Amino acid sequence: MQADLRAFAGVGVHGASVVTCVTAQTPSEVTAIQSAKASVVEAQLDAVFAILPVSAVKTGMLFSRPIIDAVAKRLAKRRGLQLVIDPVMISSSGTPLLKPSAEAALNKRLLPLAKLVTPNLDEAAALAGHPVCEPEDMGDAARAIHERFGCAVLVKGGHMKTTDAIDLFYDGKEEFLLSAPRVRRMSPPGTGCTYSAAITAFLAKGEPLARAVELAKQHMVRAFAGAYRAGKQTFLG
Repeated sequence: MQADLRAFAGVGVHGASVVTCVTAQTPSEVTAIQSAKASVVEAQLDAVFAILPVSAVKTGMLFSRPIIDAVAKRLAKRRGLQLVIDPVMISSSGTPLLKPSAEAALNKRLLPLAKLVTPNLDEAAALAGHPVCEPEDMGDAARAIHERFGCAVLVKGGHMKTTDAIDLFYDGKEEFLLSAPRVRRMSPPGTGCTYSAAITAFLAKGEPLARAVELAKQHMVRAFAGAYRAGKQTFLG
């Protein structure tokens, strides 16, 4: 959430947050997860929509079926809302962040509402139904996800062992790669969150989807260039 709000501010939009879960974690482990009650999530969404002219929304860690149902129920009522889904399923340290019982709700209730879904390689494999190990697999996965859910797809390839950090965008008509030099020995927390939040921010500013993705990639390059170290961890600037 902190990464999202920093990205929103960095792009020049005002972000409002809805807390779905509280976690205790470091880059190497997740030690506690406490989800919010679905009714509390609904109340937070209602409060935000009551006072702000929301034009774009992104979701992150949702964790449980009741939370996904609550979010889908509220967002389905908002006509014209641009929804970016970061389908958070597992932490970088390997801890599940989406209950198995919640996967069906994500697939059936929330993803059909999305304008864009931004899976990493493991999440893309889960949504597409086949492994994503090589650059050529990214296009196959994106097309499968688009056909399944009807939304545009950005497969994030940051964890792939390639010289550059590559991502693949597909919206049913247009397909292109986004590439940037890989920053060695740096893996800040919240990188994927920052990326999807930046896309959402550019959509809120009126950019077309493909252009919003391109601008967000440029934002990520600048963020890595301005990364700083606090304690034992590196954070994006």
